[in-house]
Amino acid sequence: MLIREATEGDWAGIWPFFHEIVAAGETFTYPLDLGADEARGWWFPAAPSRTVVAVDEAGTVLGTAKMNRNHMGNGSHIASASYMVDPARSGRGVGRALCEYSIEWARAQGYRAMQFNAVIETNVYAVRLYRDLGFEVIGTLPEGFRHPKHGYVGMHIMHLAL
Repeated sequence: MLIREATEGDWAGIWPFFHEIVAAGETFTYPLDLGADEARGWWFPAAPSRTVVAVDEAGTVLGTAKMNRNHMGNGSHIASASYMVDPARSGRGVGRALCEYSIEWARAQGYRAMQFNAVIETNVYAVRLYRDLGFEVIGTLPEGFRHPKHGYVGMHIMHLAL
């Protein structure tokens, strides 16, 4: 697996699983009917933010990460990131590799910490991965997310000092 800067040409490989994940409504706070053009704009923010893809030997996109400042102004020293892995390719370490990559990116950029604002508590694989990599739940917004199967569930704020 190779992690590299995403190009506009990668969107064709990202969009199918991006759309599937967002439309399922289980892990992201994005609108369920988010269209491809608007989604591309959200996932490919301007510099100094960065979007990367994890690809296999054939160049197939396995997953993607978006890395950015979490806040502006006097809070701009805190990074954040979002990750999506093609569900057909889950369980292969793609998410872990993308998360580790983003942590190293944040360190190299001089950020002092990473904060994830909306980790859905029922997304147990993500919560476990982030904890394994040193993140802590520093708060939970009770019933902050309306899950399509579990009803109202908590939304964690997770933090990692860099």
